[in-house]
Amino acid sequence: MERLSGLDGAFAALDSPTGHLHILGVLVFDPCEVGDGPDFDRVRDLVAGRVALVPPFRKRMVEVPFGLQHPTMVDDPEFDIDYHVRRVSVPQPGGLAELADLAADLASRPLDRRRPLWEFHVVEGLEHGRLALIPKVHHSIIDGVSAAEVLAAFFDLSPEPVPQPLFPRRSGIRTRPDATDAQPPPDRGDPSWAPPPLPGEWQRWRDVLRSLPGTADAVVRTVSRTVQTARSMNGRTRETAGTLPPAPFEAPRTSINRAISPRRRVAFARLPLDQVGRVRSVLGGTANDVVLAATSGALRTFFAGRGEVPDAPLVAMVPVSVRADQERGTLGNRVSALLVSLASDVDDAEGRLGAIRDGVRSAKDQMHSVDPGLFAGWAQAMVPALATRLTRLTTNVRLFDHVAPIFNVIVSNVPGPEFPLYLAGSRMVAMYPLGPIIEGAGVNITVFSYLGTMYVGVQGCWDLVPDLEAIASGMEESLAEMVDVADRRDRPIPWWHSELPA
Repeated sequence: MERLSGLDGAFAALDSPTGHLHILGVLVFDPCEVGDGPDFDRVRDLVAGRVALVPPFRKRMVEVPFGLQHPTMVDDPEFDIDYHVRRVSVPQPGGLAELADLAADLASRPLDRRRPLWEFHVVEGLEHGRLALIPKVHHSIIDGVSAAEVLAAFFDLSPEPVPQPLFPRRSGIRTRPDATDAQPPPDRGDPSWAPPPLPGEWQRWRDVLRSLPGTADAVVRTVSRTVQTARSMNGRTRETAGTLPPAPFEAPRTSINRAISPRRRVAFARLPLDQVGRVRSVLGGTANDVVLAATSGALRTFFAGRGEVPDAPLVAMVPVSVRADQERGTLGNRVSALLVSLASDVDDAEGRLGAIRDGVRSAKDQMHSVDPGLFAGWAQAMVPALATRLTRLTTNVRLFDHVAPIFNVIVSNVPGPEFPLYLAGSRMVAMYPLGPIIEGAGVNITVFSYLGTMYVGVQGCWDLVPDLEAIASGMEESLAEMVDVADRRDRPIPWWHSELPA
């Protein structure tokens, strides 16, 4: 057994009937290099053949009695590849709108915690004969960076996949564990993989009792680190010249920052990397600064369309990877977070970008005062039963209908490869990521860069943002506005506009 630790366990504990903490992606493939076109069985067999490369994909979660500790992950003796790799189709015309509707429906459904916490949906019926894959994985297993590394296990660098099927399909044999006829037993694939039965009640109790002294020590150490961090931040605050980053619950109340429902909406956008680079080279900042500025411009337009004027600058929560070099290739969550002002009260695009750039720099300086293991320490020390009950209470009383939000929007930017990837011979031509929303923050904007384009996935609460598409299109328009400013700034002055010498 392997216990979920730190942030992984926190993401498991904070699941709720309205907050589904899974990550999705919408990956579009062009099968033009595959002679006989896209084929579900081909994708299914390739995924089955490589699932062993991602050990958590064959493990299920086992809850601890009374939620006294984080759940453990154990090999699932009833693992069924055909439960996790599913075939689905979209209606005509099979464009991005239909794909977004399907992704929204899948995002609205929680994963079954009695099985390994992932699903791959192979989507057929797309226009131009294309194929899509919608992976859905719980946040307790992966974060944004490790999600890209997990998916890489199923990709190739050329149309020819590596043929190592561990779960070959057999004609006439059911592969579901609930088969009741007189067929041979389900093919479990790799004969060297023989998981033991699930742990019994006594074994789980014994494991909890053994872990309690370590939990008490973790609480003491975490409290001590928290005090030291508070002192360090207080000293740095006194030394900081300029505007400090926003604090939690300082974000303005808006119509998207309320209690959420279980259903989701999804919209997509594209930001050309050459345009992002153009803005960076002329106006300054990083690619992430430009994404935040595009978000700010989009939300200004969005709220203006609603006749809504926030009474303070909007605040974004920006996840930051703290994965060390030696942790590359590992799964789980290694993240911290910045609270950044989106400078949405600044009218001109260049001014907003400059204010965001300075705000991100200030937030990163402040983050250096925080022990990088502090959040994971508290997540490790917190009793899951308490976290789960507080989450359910927050949902049941609709707390964020009555209090200011911690922040207004989640904005995440994950770098991707600049070389083509293939799945079962089909070339990936787009990858739209979708991060989860939480109570009080009804919109998540996640960006993934691939082959010269930043692909933007926007996920929102069905009830709070029926006009979600306006945010996605607004990001494209906001970037175009910044490019226009950069072009004007960088355009040479005609000789006839220059001053004549005296």
